[in-house]
Amino acid sequence: MVFSRAISLAVLAGAVATMVGCANRAPIPLAENFELTVQPKVRSAGHWELVSRDVVAQTLATLDKAGVAPGTPLHVALPPNPSAFDVGFRDFLITKLVQSGATVQQMPGQTLDVTYHAQVVRHNSERPHFIPGQFTMITAGLMAAYGLRHEHLDAQMLGALGLAVAADYGASVNSGGPTNTEMILTTTVARGGQYLARKTDVYYLENADTPLFMRPSKSVNMKVVSQ
Repeated sequence: MVFSRAISLAVLAGAVATMVGCANRAPIPLAENFELTVQPKVRSAGHWELVSRDVVAQTLATLDKAGVAPGTPLHVALPPNPSAFDVGFRDFLITKLVQSGATVQQMPGQTLDVTYHAQVVRHNSERPHFIPGQFTMITAGLMAAYGLRHEHLDAQMLGALGLAVAADYGASVNSGGPTNTEMILTTTVARGGQYLARKTDVYYLENADTPLFMRPSKSVNMKVVSQ
């Protein structure tokens, strides 16, 4: 009987070794998620103002660290063939810069050039609507501590976890959830071809609002000549 048990253990050990060996030899790289992150969603012109406030604050701080003298004139250029967002965002940037004490010139010249570019990205894959957030993680941590202390998971703690999941789901629903459309917004300050400050952020956009951020296609005038 001891011999039979030894054979069984040997067979089991061999099977486990085979499984581990297969696991270390996947035909292609395995997929995994990134760490939990949050991403704001731009849903109104008021959000454009909040984005500009953040951009101006960080841009001025970067220029200060770069040794740019306070009061150095800036000029905010409007992108070519601008979208509705481009026009509004420029106005917000100028307003926030002036309110922050920066010197902003109406015309380019002996100034630092402030430019920005909004790239719209469209994903065709489905967007999962719910991602566990802080409420769930905090409650799960409490559950783990409770389980270590009492060696079991109490039904009340499971109920608390359910409420936490509901809270995170509610927060996701209130934001409208992730969408298929995102905007990559880059703001740059340059002088003589040299980057002095640069900031890039990503925001969700409502799919229906995409035209506000798309640059209008250039119209082509065609002249018909009779033969």
